[in-house]
Amino acid sequence: MPARAGVQIMPMLTHDILLVGGGGAGLRAAIAAAEVSAHLSIGVVSKVYPMRSHTVSAEGGTAAVMRDNDSLDLHARDTIFGADFLADQDAVEAFVQEAPREVIQLEHWGCPWSRDPDGRVSVRSFGGMSVNRTLYAADKTGFHMLHALFQTSLKYDAIVRYDEWYVSQLLVEDGKARGVVALNIYTGEVQAIAAKAVILCTGGAGRIFPFTTNAAIKTGDGMTLAYRAGVALKDMEFVQYHPTGLPGTGILITEASRGEGGHLKNKDGYRYLQDYGLGPATDQPVLRKMELGPRDILSRVHMQEYQKGRTFEGPYGHYVHLDLRHLGEELIDKRLPFVRELARNYVGIDPVYEPIPVRPVVHYMMGGVDTDMTGKTALEGLYAAGEVACVSLNGANRLGSNSLTECLVFGARAGRAAAEYALEQAAPSLNPLTLLASDEERRLNEHFLNKDGGQERIATIRTEMQKNHGAGCGDLPGRGRAAPDLQHPAAIARAFYPYCHRGPWPRLQHRAHRGPGAGFYAGRGRGRGALGAAAPGVARFTHAYGFPRP
Repeated sequence: MPARAGVQIMPMLTHDILLVGGGGAGLRAAIAAAEVSAHLSIGVVSKVYPMRSHTVSAEGGTAAVMRDNDSLDLHARDTIFGADFLADQDAVEAFVQEAPREVIQLEHWGCPWSRDPDGRVSVRSFGGMSVNRTLYAADKTGFHMLHALFQTSLKYDAIVRYDEWYVSQLLVEDGKARGVVALNIYTGEVQAIAAKAVILCTGGAGRIFPFTTNAAIKTGDGMTLAYRAGVALKDMEFVQYHPTGLPGTGILITEASRGEGGHLKNKDGYRYLQDYGLGPATDQPVLRKMELGPRDILSRVHMQEYQKGRTFEGPYGHYVHLDLRHLGEELIDKRLPFVRELARNYVGIDPVYEPIPVRPVVHYMMGGVDTDMTGKTALEGLYAAGEVACVSLNGANRLGSNSLTECLVFGARAGRAAAEYALEQAAPSLNPLTLLASDEERRLNEHFLNKDGGQERIATIRTEMQKNHGAGCGDLPGRGRAAPDLQHPAAIARAFYPYCHRGPWPRLQHRAHRGPGAGFYAGRGRGRGALGAAAPGVARFTHAYGFPRP
């Protein structure tokens, strides 16, 4: 049998700045970089068309101080409180200060915010917020935000897009990030792209879990790229469960449905949250009470109800009811039209007449690539923003509606910082990068496209990984649940070690142990280690899964 044709590297492309990811953070960073200097060449590599990025799925809204009864201090306090006091308070301060300017700028770019009768942008209540602070565009906020950013990016000739390209490796030369190797999904060609600075904006990694709101594209690519290049990941033990996902599909039912007055009820029709310190139950929503409590608390309470036998059982597991019937058809159609559409299409019920079945679902990764306040990482020339990064704004738990604003604020910061850095740098030498790209081409051919004798199916490995993450790292792991198979993930990790290793392993930053479920990647150390320094409590992902220590 003739050998299969392998991939061949194409002539190198060059840019001053290269964005990996075309969602909210990526497009905002590209625009910010273009505004710094018209002489910069900016490339945006995305494995999907930008309007298919996961930002488009955000429904409920984006948080910023816009009303007289609100203040920057109050927004900061809510964010820090919701983060279990583990947020970086300097990052929080910068975030709340710059958020109003970013959402006003987005309106100037054409985002159609919902409005009150007096013409002001509407705000709604969200879990964990002390006042109504969440701006929204019906219940398709991410869709409209991404449209505004995408349309704005088109006016900059300096921004060049590479849609449906998949980045497989960062190019690191002389201790600096100097580009990427990417696979053109349409043609199958491998392309090296050189750049003075690289910004990762690839989103989270929810797909390592079996039940998630995350789209199929959210597979932790940016975190992997940075980690293989020697950059530490931080706070990876903090994974947020959203309390209201549709059983079976994991599709999110926005927190806005509870902000508008929806009720969570167990199988007895009882509003059970009042039994867990969140009461008393009231007809109208009360901020930080009942259904407007923080997401982590509501998800944990659901699991406690399940353990007490008070949840429904269905073909996709346990669930409770989200009841919107008392809101009426007019309000639902005006403020929650997408919720009604999702319930009809994916559950076959109309929330005007029937309650929606919901259960906790993996939603957001608080951890990610360790960065400073400008998105800069420990690897010179590499920046990160959005869910892929950990600045750390969100600590142990993100408040709803802070994430879209985070994409705007820190996407803009990373774009400006990378632009200023690129303006001071000479063009990278292409000869060493060509050799690095050739090595990556050889790896892709040997281990994937022309590999012979493999015994494992990727789908099988992925399913086992997801099953073990769900069992051992999920909501209340180890309490009345089947123990995870700890040997199988180690075997999987060892099998893939030759394909993943690229030089010295970085450390995985680790916070102090805070109770059940914290620190599941490795031992229970105390404190946070500095990048590159041996410190008590620094966990090693490689050791936890059976890799040899560096």
